[in-house]
Amino acid sequence: MRLWVNGHIVEDPYAPALAPLDHGVTVGDGVFETVKVVDGRPFAITRHLERLLRSARGLGLPEPDLDDVRRGVTAVLGAWDQPTGRLRITVTGGPAPLGSERGDKGLTVVVALAELAGRPESTAVTTVPWPRNERGALAGLKTTSYAENVLALAYAQERGSTEALFANTVGNLCEGTGSNVFVVLGGDLYTPPLSAGCLAGVTRALVLEWCGGQEKDLPMSVLDEAEEVFLTSTTRDVQAVHAADGRAWRTPGPVTARTMAAFARSAADLIDP
Repeated sequence: MRLWVNGHIVEDPYAPALAPLDHGVTVGDGVFETVKVVDGRPFAITRHLERLLRSARGLGLPEPDLDDVRRGVTAVLGAWDQPTGRLRITVTGGPAPLGSERGDKGLTVVVALAELAGRPESTAVTTVPWPRNERGALAGLKTTSYAENVLALAYAQERGSTEALFANTVGNLCEGTGSNVFVVLGGDLYTPPLSAGCLAGVTRALVLEWCGGQEKDLPMSVLDEAEEVFLTSTTRDVQAVHAADGRAWRTPGPVTARTMAAFARSAADLIDP
């Protein structure tokens, strides 16, 4: 693992590097991005940094200096010799008093890089009993307040899945803990709209641009009706779903296979030189 914090490489990634009262630690007041690294180069980094800014604005944080963030990215990539990597950029409210009030010490910016584990071509998902609040203050923001996702993913893993799927408060399909979801109905491709409360995933947007598809409110019952289901995310790319709550599909289905192929063909254009 490689780690950069507020302008400096941290040699021991497990050594203390943040203020104990950093607002990201005490109350989860922060935003982040996960970026795939291919042959030492970040994938779709500009799109990720644009979303980082949107999330910071949505959380009411000062905008991070993207030039500074890019310096951190360059620093951790400097000695990276693995074929792939998982790059995480985290921005927190910085040191602050105990409680919800923000401090005035400036932001904390962390860039970390670790190996990216391989993933199977298909996976199982489990729906969870807790809804996403599509009207909440954090809806659509990629924040470090992830405890809800931790709980949901553990619930899914206990049931043999690698991802959990949420409904929103009106009972429509929303998203996974770290992924967007697509379904095929009548041969056509659909995904929940951002108004459903899901994150505006970078991979989700690329699939819609490169492969087509429609945004549509979808009841949870769509998982019983769908001909195919797949997930998208930075670390999954396009991953077929072979089971959901006991229902099984033969994977990849034809639409999923075409989407995987189209994504793979186009992705090289978004790897930074």
